[in-house]
Amino acid sequence: MQVAKMLQKPTCSLGANPWHPGYREPCPSFGLVHCRRCQSVHQTERTSPVFGVCIPIDYTFVQMDPREHLLSALVKSRRAYLVDLDGVIYTGSRPIPGAGEFFEVLRQRKLPFQLITNNSTRTGTQVSDHLKGMGFMIEPEDILTSPEATAVFLRRDWPAGTPIMVIGEDGLVRAMVGAGFQLTNDAMRAKVVVCGLDRRLTYERLVRATGAIRSGASFIATNPDLALPTEHGFLPGNGATLAYLEAATGVKPTVIGKPSPVMLEIAMARLGVRTRETVMIGDGLHTDILAGARASVATILVLTGVATIADVAHVANPPDVVTDSIDIVRRALIAHV
Repeated sequence: MQVAKMLQKPTCSLGANPWHPGYREPCPSFGLVHCRRCQSVHQTERTSPVFGVCIPIDYTFVQMDPREHLLSALVKSRRAYLVDLDGVIYTGSRPIPGAGEFFEVLRQRKLPFQLITNNSTRTGTQVSDHLKGMGFMIEPEDILTSPEATAVFLRRDWPAGTPIMVIGEDGLVRAMVGAGFQLTNDAMRAKVVVCGLDRRLTYERLVRATGAIRSGASFIATNPDLALPTEHGFLPGNGATLAYLEAATGVKPTVIGKPSPVMLEIAMARLGVRTRETVMIGDGLHTDILAGARASVATILVLTGVATIADVAHVANPPDVVTDSIDIVRRALIAHV
């Protein structure tokens, strides 16, 4: 995909060059999104129908793809990668071309990474086995699930042996037990209610959780996903259960999974890296990219999942880079790192 690039210096009252890959203020939208401050920066402009970028109309243009320059600058300045799963490294049961090789490049260059998933029904080992079945050489320690992140978060404030009530499946139950918590169905004993996706949820369990939260138990959510994509269409996700409990108790849950920054912060702590060293790669503007923005890490949106290039102009927290697939990121790493 090609867009226009200016040959001359743009008209800018503050002397900014909005086409420079490293320039973030006051023109932070190099080739990607409409500049929020365009009225105070550009004297005259038109909007690109492809990227929605501010372009002064009184300049000469040549054809090029600015995303390549942004991506190369980004991979040169980052050394740790947080990567979403579905829509980024596979779609359905099919690996995305170049995804497996992407992780090989990271290992060859000794660049640490974590796969980040909001899935609350599987353990890291189960996710690893699933990925290996598709040909990915990914170990459990390379994966951070929302139940694992929730367990780390809870242990900051609650010691082992704390009675907690769990709404969720095997992945969440194992994570809580593995962290040393005591499971209970007693609404008066539970200090925490942890809610993840439960496809066998009963009204009785909702009643118990409601009672525990109303009695003062902390309300924690693994992830806020409203809908669960399946081969039969979209089914109610964990967010639907959270909405029920919030309506019944008047209490908003503390969310651990994306788009909360908590999960990314835990992943970075695991890797021993700082925000300025890290990049989040995802396909969801309202989950992966928003989580990255909230965690103050650089973000790369790939167009192999739910988001399109047209969607980028309509979000408050646009990605730093948009690219066609993770294979393009792999090529940039090979060329520049």
